[in-house]
Amino acid sequence: TDSSDWATNCPEYKVTAVQVMPVAQPSTWQRAYKDFNDDQERFLADARLGAGVVAVTGK
Repeated sequence: TDSSDWATNCPEYKVTAVQVMPVAQPSTWQRAYKDFNDDQERFLADARLGAGVVAVTGK
């Protein structure tokens, strides 16, 4: 096809260059995602406890 490599018949992937720079703190969306993820982990732990399932975590 037009979007596969002729030698391997694998799809081609387009790569976009990005600029990165060091920061002192997480961005707003990163903080919001962490809060969301922490809530989801807590909900899962609570659900497992309610169902009598003990969670094993690496924390």
